[in-house]
Amino acid sequence: MQTETASRPRIWAVGISRLRDLFIDIAGAYADRAELDVVPLGYEDAANSIEGARDERPDVVVAGGSNGAYLKSRVSVPVVVISPTGFDVMHALTKARREGASVALVTHGDTPAEIRRFLAAYGIDMICESYRSAQDAESLVLDLRDRGVDVVVGPGLVADLAADAGMSSVFLYSRTSVVAAFETALEVAQAMRREVARRNRLDNLLQHLRDGVVAVDAGGRIEAINRRLATALGIADVSRAVGRALLDVAPELDGVLPVADGDVFGAVRGVSYAIHRGPLASDGAAGGTIFTFQESRAVERLDRTLRSRQGAQEFVARYRLEDVVGESESIERVRALVRRYAKSDATVLILGESGTGKEMVAQSMHRLSRRKDFPFVAMNCGAFPEALLESELFGYEEGAFTGARKGGKAGLIEAAHRGTLFLDEIGEMPPSLQSRLLRVLQEREVIRLGSTEPTRVDIRVIAATHRTLAEGVADGSFRADLFYRINILSVAVPPLRARSSDILPLATELLMQAARRDKALAQRVPGRDDAARLLAPLEQALCVYPWPGNVRELQNIVERIAVEIPDMDVDTGQPLALTLEDLLAIAPELSELRTDASADLSLRDLSRSVEADQVRATLAAFGGDRDAVCKALGISKTTLWRRLNAKR
Repeated sequence: MQTETASRPRIWAVGISRLRDLFIDIAGAYADRAELDVVPLGYEDAANSIEGARDERPDVVVAGGSNGAYLKSRVSVPVVVISPTGFDVMHALTKARREGASVALVTHGDTPAEIRRFLAAYGIDMICESYRSAQDAESLVLDLRDRGVDVVVGPGLVADLAADAGMSSVFLYSRTSVVAAFETALEVAQAMRREVARRNRLDNLLQHLRDGVVAVDAGGRIEAINRRLATALGIADVSRAVGRALLDVAPELDGVLPVADGDVFGAVRGVSYAIHRGPLASDGAAGGTIFTFQESRAVERLDRTLRSRQGAQEFVARYRLEDVVGESESIERVRALVRRYAKSDATVLILGESGTGKEMVAQSMHRLSRRKDFPFVAMNCGAFPEALLESELFGYEEGAFTGARKGGKAGLIEAAHRGTLFLDEIGEMPPSLQSRLLRVLQEREVIRLGSTEPTRVDIRVIAATHRTLAEGVADGSFRADLFYRINILSVAVPPLRARSSDILPLATELLMQAARRDKALAQRVPGRDDAARLLAPLEQALCVYPWPGNVRELQNIVERIAVEIPDMDVDTGQPLALTLEDLLAIAPELSELRTDASADLSLRDLSRSVEADQVRATLAAFGGDRDAVCKALGISKTTLWRRLNAKR
């Protein structure tokens, strides 16, 4: 029942004497539509009662004559003043005529023009007077008595004064006019409640905005402000701030706010904001202004997020572990380490000669990790001058240096947020940048060039090098603390000469890749078996060559073969085949290493020799730590000793 009462409009009918009795008589008819209270007060007492009400404060007040006019200018709730209808006037005048010869019509305010026209049209001789206040009404009634008026027609106050003066009186208001006033009050109350509900929804929306917002009127007074901005400005009571001048409430905004519509940057209480000024619509009245305050760091975070999403397609790992071709023991060991290390977020150091596929290993590890749906950002630390490498890696703010892009630029470290940052050839990184990279690895935050505010980053770092970093530490070209920071997990990628059994499968795969790009080649080599059969006669020569350029060099040789195959003659009915002479014609650099069954160095001996080279390179990278080498290569100490002492 309380909920139903609370949902109904609250109307106070304020009146004394005869009007009060009429209110009481009518109030019962509105019991199911409104909470209607009859208040037997007038003027100042009524105003004090209305303004003093808190929980029971009325939505609308209904009052008559001078009482209504008085309340309208003194209370903060709408007041509906009862207006007599033309029928009320005619009915009251007719009744007054029957009671006396001399009749006076007394109204609050000026006598309506339509009443004067009505009296003139029908030749009715009647005195028309008006009053402004209760004192005026009392003086006016006494004057009418002295002038010989028999009957006074007027509102309740006038009728009571006339009766007290010994005159006849007729009450001007009818039941119809009071009902009309109540109906109007109901419409006003319902409209107000709809407006309050709308404002509450808007205020709720305002309070849930992530930015600070304040709306001011044309005079700079606060109309609305959300809690986020109020808190930032140190305003404890938002309700007390509404209606006051914004600069009085927050003097620190003086000189910070935009003077025209648009955006500016400013600091308030030590926090940087992007401040926007825009017009506040006001249905043709004097317009107000709305200010929004967005923290600069929030803008930067949003900007970086958008850039990272836009650049997501640029930073994608293309290779999978299945793309690492080979079945040798050494490459199977690499695959096992990639699968194991993909489960961790620890930094990985990939060791291996140029062209062995270190980035393919890094991308495979990323694709198997929990970060697979986020960027894989690769950078060659030896491919940029020092100044350019710093800006590319760490990013910069606008104006950080001559030629800096407007608005600044996020570096590759930020671009790798939530993903993987692959630093190839980290041994080539200048010492001055090594210390900055060390901080990124330790604190997981980056500071752009020209900025003082760090940006948090969530990245996994995979580094790669063909250099012996332990030697760099020894000669001072590589920081020891950075070496220990990146050398947490390590993978040693074997050179191609150390896995000769994988050379023919690799060459076959590379030839098939070329065939997928070249229709003419695909016609001569339609399938993998065809490619393997075509290259099989070259296996021994390919395995004896030491491949200083590793897989990259093998790819170059296969590309040459792919170019020649479509133009090669073939006997009718015979499958296409390559000879050793064909290979030497295509790749003359292999001629010095041509071998046959009488060669002093067997392929088995060569394989053992290059395995020993791999072990020695890994041992140097770990500064002679044999336990670490055994762990990285997945071999026992006995196997390590045997490979180190292999025939050369």
